Amino acid sequence: MDSDRAMSPRTEPSSSYRADARAGVRAGLRLGAGLGAATFVLGVTFGSEAASQGWGSLAAVVCSALVMSGSAQFAVLTSLAGGTGVAPAVTAVALINARFVTMGVAVARDLKGSRWRRAFEGQTVIDASWVIAHEGEGRFDRGKLFGATLAQAPAWVAGTALGAALAPSPGLVGTFGLDVVYPAFFLLLLLDEVRPSRRARAAAGLGAALAAALVLAVPAGVALIGSTAGALLGLNGRRRTKRPGTGRNEP
Repeated sequence: MDSDRAMSPRTEPSSSYRADARAGVRAGLRLGAGLGAATFVLGVTFGSEAASQGWGSLAAVVCSALVMSGSAQFAVLTSLAGGTGVAPAVTAVALINARFVTMGVAVARDLKGSRWRRAFEGQTVIDASWVIAHEGEGRFDRGKLFGATLAQAPAWVAGTALGAALAPSPGLVGTFGLDVVYPAFFLLLLLDEVRPSRRARAAAGLGAALAAALVLAVPAGVALIGSTAGALLGLNGRRRTKRPGTGRNEP
């Protein structure tokens, strides 16, 4: 058996692996195509909003290409529009993008190559692609991750460029509903997340209540930071219950 193993060609595993990787990329592209269309519309919304605040086309496009996080970029727009200044805006963005730390740790073992290569591949981790690539039990399909991001990233940047260049009027944006596309997108994500978890509902409810109260008295960026603190309190505030017959605490 050992001799058979030694005589088996080394090219077979690598060829099979490359075939699987290509299949994963194609699957990711296919699954990410619909999301890419929605991402394009979101990009147009961001570009138009940035243009209305005087960013300029180049600044908006560079922001989308480098940050590539709609939630963070819209948080910057909201914070700066509310007059909070740079520091609260940056703090809000850091809190929002902190999720990528845990997402990156989760997917890290499924990336390949040297430390620098894995760091580069980790740049493809975005929300929708991470979900598409997840296979369960903490495993991720590397090819699907790349393909899904490849379908969305150009759409996000191109949509931003179009929105910033055309700079549609606020009336036109409202007519086509572009101003509610992004809030609706995140509301759907939130509903899907909190539905199966009482703990998540408590965190979301407390965060929303605190944000609604704060926004009446402080700028939007500060209210966003406060809502994050409220969500953390909600996550940690649930009482532990004892598992029957064990005396152990359950989260």
